[in-house]
Amino acid sequence: MSNRYKIKNQEGLYYLTLTVVGWIDIFSRKKFRDTIIESLKYCQEKKGLKVYAYVIMTNHIHLIVSADGEHDLSSVIKDFKSFTATSILKDLPNSKESRWEWLMDLFRDFAKKNKRNGIHQFWQTDNHPIEVYSTKVILQKLEYIHNNPVRSKIVWLPQHYVYSSASNYFDEGSGVLEVCLLDEFFTFDN
Repeated sequence: MSNRYKIKNQEGLYYLTLTVVGWIDIFSRKKFRDTIIESLKYCQEKKGLKVYAYVIMTNHIHLIVSADGEHDLSSVIKDFKSFTATSILKDLPNSKESRWEWLMDLFRDFAKKNKRNGIHQFWQTDNHPIEVYSTKVILQKLEYIHNNPVRSKIVWLPQHYVYSSASNYFDEGSGVLEVCLLDEFFTFDN
């Protein structure tokens, strides 16, 4: 893996993309989106994760995050991915997901291609971290995250998508996950 795709500044603000192997549409199910939300909440409360923006799409997640300085951002994201993968793979056979056997076979096939994995692989190994340090880049990533469900024609307006921080920004904190608003920490000038 290239050094370009590493979290170098553990206290920096990063835009991350976490993608399910094979772009498998697992988050089309509410149960698994809720697993992501609950795990993000846990990481906020116990692991010092600061979430500024997020969107959960059917097969990937975009985040703008940082760590609190006491925790290593790379470790927090690694633990988050490990926990969510284990939890979802454990719940999948007991879910109402009609494709569960096929999905488990796919996750097993992906694990065989990657020697660092056990029996199943859920997440792609890279998060494509991009450190966001300027107002222009922060605004670009924030807009990209919030408009992802609009571009995918899931909703007409960003704040109507429940599994996104757009409602936190547009509707004063009404989202399913509490976030640190970026405008509290940065001056957005023209």
